[in-house]
Amino acid sequence: MNKQPLHRRTFIQQTAAAGIGLSLLDTPARLFAQARQEKVRVGLIGVGARGQGHLGLCLQRDDVEVVAICDPDTQWAIPQSRELIRKAYGAKKKVAEYSNGNEDFLNLLQRDDVDAVIIATPWEWHTIQAVAAMKAGKTPAVEVCGASDIQECWELVNTSEETGVPVFGMENVCYRRDVMAVLNMVRQGLFGELTHLQGGYQHDLRKVKFNNGKQLYGGGVEFGEKAMSEAKWRTNHSVHRNGDLYPTHGLGPVANMININRGNRLVSLASVATKSRGLHKYIVDNGGAGHPNAKVRFKLGDIVSTLIQTSNGETIMLSHDTNSPRPYSLNFRVQGTNGLWMDDFDSIYVEGKSPYDEWEKAGSPKDADSYMSRYDHPLWKRYANDASGAGHGGMDWFVINSFIESIKRKAPYALDVYDLATWYAITPLSEQSVAEGGNVQYIPDFTRGKWINRKPVFALNEEY
Repeated sequence: MNKQPLHRRTFIQQTAAAGIGLSLLDTPARLFAQARQEKVRVGLIGVGARGQGHLGLCLQRDDVEVVAICDPDTQWAIPQSRELIRKAYGAKKKVAEYSNGNEDFLNLLQRDDVDAVIIATPWEWHTIQAVAAMKAGKTPAVEVCGASDIQECWELVNTSEETGVPVFGMENVCYRRDVMAVLNMVRQGLFGELTHLQGGYQHDLRKVKFNNGKQLYGGGVEFGEKAMSEAKWRTNHSVHRNGDLYPTHGLGPVANMININRGNRLVSLASVATKSRGLHKYIVDNGGAGHPNAKVRFKLGDIVSTLIQTSNGETIMLSHDTNSPRPYSLNFRVQGTNGLWMDDFDSIYVEGKSPYDEWEKAGSPKDADSYMSRYDHPLWKRYANDASGAGHGGMDWFVINSFIESIKRKAPYALDVYDLATWYAITPLSEQSVAEGGNVQYIPDFTRGKWINRKPVFALNEEY
């Protein structure tokens, strides 16, 4: 999906008038009653590179039936997905395809044989499609990003509350093995009372944001219509926006550790950005100073830093760094009154356990004596073999498994609409803060006060 979407308000008004609003009668009980069967019937909206990963995992499950796929890309996304389906289901079983333009997903949502949809489309479509899915009575699993504005976040929450249809946030890093082991350490009190946390999206994406239209991620300097895959749409955000464009990988995992939206909440943030140099330099180095894209002025600072305050007194530092030459890192740091863990150095220090003033290696789950082995989360102990070979080191398997098992068991989602709205909100608020020279921005309480009494649920069930 690569064209600009309809204005969000106009789109929602049109789709509601088209009859999707009839599904306001769909309560969670009715929704899950439809899913009380051997298989959860799934449609996938967006089957590009990311969506095909989700498609492959769904095709492997005997409790999922893929009913339909949707993507306007008939040159690559639909044919590649069709082949994945053929290999899994054989030539006789047909899966419906919706590829007639950017709004054809509405026709998929009108099907009465779809229980749930997985949305893996360009960022600007996430809320539009999730809102339409909820109004059609289909529970959506929505990929992560940052919102365009705060109203978008409220539309997700308000629609979910009005329709009674839950939303699942697909933040896969919450399920990373070491992150879940550290979550286990936190819950068992290893670090004492937490005071400060860090995370970020530090990932050299220059080859993703530009390509030559012939070789996927080939190191060219084209973006927009001349490019391929994410470069068709993602780079445009860097042209027009300056803030933390992708906060969820760093924020989601640490938010679980301090029970955000469940006894704690994010209160305010302040963001600053460096100058923008990385993308221009990449174009000049790879396409020459005379290339037309060398004239593009990118708004996104190379590094955006955001400091967040919470209701319970912790601070969270987020970093966004995708336009510089650097190795991949999510920059996690979890610190409390008794010690801390730092991701980049595989390091841990626990007062009274570690040698005084010396780091220890956190180690690997394969090392019986390591911290990661001793605190390996029960979900990983149970499902490591099932997750083997799945995307992002197995994390993607846990995301799909949590979504499907929650539907089957009529259980609350581990990562829900309030989480998704809170994470999404960081982007527009950080943009506003950067534009105002680092001024503090207040983060809405999307739970409307329910955070005070809501209880933690993430990864507390050893089965899903």
